[in-house]
Amino acid sequence: MTRLHFASALLPSGWANDVQVVITAGAIAAVTPDVAPAADDERHAIALPGLASLHSHAFQRGMAGLAELRGDSADTFWTWRETMYRFALAMTPDDVAAVATLLYVEMLEQGFTRVGEFHYLHHDRDGAHYSDIGEMAAQIAQAAEASSIGLTLLPSFYAHGSFGGAAPHDGQRRFINSVDQFAALMAASRKAIATLPGANIGIAPHSLRAVAPDELAAIVPLANGGPVHIHAAEQAKEVEDCLVWSGQRPVQWLLEHAPVNQRWCLIHATHMTDQEISAFAKTGAVAGLCPVTEASLGDGIFPAREFLDAGGAFGVGTDSNVLVGVADELRQLEYGQRLKHRTRNVLSGGAGRSTGRTLFDDALAGGSRALAQPTVGLIPGARADIVTLDAMHPSLAGRARDAVIDGWIFAAGDGAIDCVWAGGNKVVEGGQHKLRRDARARFNTAVRRLVA
Repeated sequence: MTRLHFASALLPSGWANDVQVVITAGAIAAVTPDVAPAADDERHAIALPGLASLHSHAFQRGMAGLAELRGDSADTFWTWRETMYRFALAMTPDDVAAVATLLYVEMLEQGFTRVGEFHYLHHDRDGAHYSDIGEMAAQIAQAAEASSIGLTLLPSFYAHGSFGGAAPHDGQRRFINSVDQFAALMAASRKAIATLPGANIGIAPHSLRAVAPDELAAIVPLANGGPVHIHAAEQAKEVEDCLVWSGQRPVQWLLEHAPVNQRWCLIHATHMTDQEISAFAKTGAVAGLCPVTEASLGDGIFPAREFLDAGGAFGVGTDSNVLVGVADELRQLEYGQRLKHRTRNVLSGGAGRSTGRTLFDDALAGGSRALAQPTVGLIPGARADIVTLDAMHPSLAGRARDAVIDGWIFAAGDGAIDCVWAGGNKVVEGGQHKLRRDARARFNTAVRRLVA
């Protein structure tokens, strides 16, 4: 049993003072506000629940910053993919484990305590299946176990190179499965996470570019009631190509032809009409927003104000992992809206409300729904995922309650997070994960070889 005492803590009911939290078997057993600290309580100033990064491609952390050299023509998402393919084709299972472990360490240091791993690097470098088709999934599970991050594994089905069942690009050969092969992959992935505390699994049809309609219908039942994630309408060209193929836009097609509901998460959904925005919001599905990656790739700006006004739910993800941080994603989300609408505090939700608090609450709720976590936050029964902030940080000094969150998201930069508990394990102290040094060394060894 672990007993913690916080001078201030954000509970589901709001901020509370002098809060004692009791942790047993990795879960929160009791939360008691307005109580003096006991002699053996571990004391901290400010506590928040950990958030989920609902969309991650872990292997891409290894190539962060490698696609910033301008080509002969305009650089876009589509030219960036060529760099990604080259990097992916070089990685061994040990490389994937090394890169994912450092990524998950960094996520925890930056306030993410669960990850939705949209996992599509499945096979050997020549495209042949490993003897265990779940080999790469096992490496992801190993990284999650080493770091203690909560894992929602989302094996991705990828069969085609573009709309209409086009043959896959040679650079995609490590991603490709038939429906029957994917069923075997799902079984192996379930085995890979079977003993991992707090882990769960869903499926991720990659996109309408990569999955034909009959294949989508065949694989959705393989989720067995778990979450379903799919990329949709990330790029304007994707929308144009979808219109040529089907006469409909990607989000429109999904809403009319797939059983989209609260189990689903549409990743990006950047380019939507007003009708799509309204219809998407009504399904209860979550918009999986990755503002830093969307900015990095030049995707465009999600219609967040309109989507939230329609009653939509969102969570945030780190996607390409070019930069990792709760505050980074939430700040970029709001700043994108400010640039688009040329006004401030766009997503605050109303007069007198803190923008940081609103973003945090919405991302907590949406991320937990998207990753099928029914009980989250500082509440009995929830996994003990807790983040403490350093009250001595200059951007938090003199602040209380919602102003603390605003200071963290919009002003603090690095160094605001002090400690993190993930599944009841204290893995970050003084801002550093206990595996930071070893994870960096292993990562550096792998990446130096990959980029040589």
